Amino acid sequence: MDERLTTFGQETFAQEPRLIIEPGRAARVAAIAEPALTELGFRLVRVRVSGMAGCTVQIMAERPDGTLSIEDCEAVSRALSPALDIADPIEGPYRLEISSPGIDRPLVRRSDFGRYAGHIAHIEMVAVVDGRRRFRGELIGTDGEYVRIRSGEPTAADRPEVLLRLDDVGEARLVLTDALIAASLRRSKHGQKSDQELPDLELTDQELPDQARDHRPRHRDGGQRANGGRKSHHFQPRDAAAAHERRAGQRKGD
Repeated sequence: MDERLTTFGQETFAQEPRLIIEPGRAARVAAIAEPALTELGFRLVRVRVSGMAGCTVQIMAERPDGTLSIEDCEAVSRALSPALDIADPIEGPYRLEISSPGIDRPLVRRSDFGRYAGHIAHIEMVAVVDGRRRFRGELIGTDGEYVRIRSGEPTAADRPEVLLRLDDVGEARLVLTDALIAASLRRSKHGQKSDQELPDLELTDQELPDQARDHRPRHRDGGQRANGGRKSHHFQPRDAAAAHERRAGQRKGD
């Protein structure tokens, strides 16, 4: 993570499509969230619907520099809640989680693979490449319609370069490493406002703004759901210091 994170213009930032698209219910949520986020100056990273805590809808978003503050999370929640209530993409009660991408973030756009060059990524392909679907290695950048990685661990003697077709990437994310954490901490020391500077935080109902407290999903006619389902809110910026502690714990377990 370096100055390349902020070299993309607002227009390019808003218009660049995602390479990885969610299926099913998550796709319906994404279709609602994406234009609303663009209107606010953010962009969608990922939507995930899981059975955790009953049903959790996680919407991951970012600013042009890859960050999202607590205040941004609140603004996103206020903007998305009415739209989600009207469109009603999720049946029954659910927990809405607004999150920043975090340090070990998903890579969902072509530019992500270039601006995080030099860091380790885990990539899963939808099509078999040289007899495998899963790859882990150092991002070198993009080459036409491909992402180029140096496969294997940094300490390995033989680290062949591999070309992976971007259209065939099923899932990709950065791997939490000391170098990745150090890069994030350096940005913090330079005084750049980022989600990595903020602690992991879950706001209780008492701490939520009025617009986000005790919010109930409603149908188009404004009537309350028959099941009385409640949509709760969770704001989760990611923290570099917490990631550093987690990485230290991983090393102890090795």
